[in-house]
Amino acid sequence: MSVLVRVPTPLRKFTGGADPVAADGATVRALLDDLERRHPGMKQHICDEKGRIRRSVNVCINEDDVRFLEGLDSPLKEQDQVSILPAVAGGCGEHP
Repeated sequence: MSVLVRVPTPLRKFTGGADPVAADGATVRALLDDLERRHPGMKQHICDEKGRIRRSVNVCINEDDVRFLEGLDSPLKEQDQVSILPAVAGGCGEHP
């Protein structure tokens, strides 16, 4: 299933400047793995060495922060929009 992913400006160097991009995954974890496959080097800026979402990054499904859902195991469905935001950007309802 393809999901639209909003990419913050600092990570667009991995997407060739594209925002948004499409990625596949039934969960946020699978989606991030697919993003890494499609855009090598991107995931290390989203997840730490233990595979957890970095504290300096918010990942949101629609306008809900995945930290308040099921984290990396949060399920995704068709038509969802995932946003990757630097934590300093504000809440999940705000897009760069």
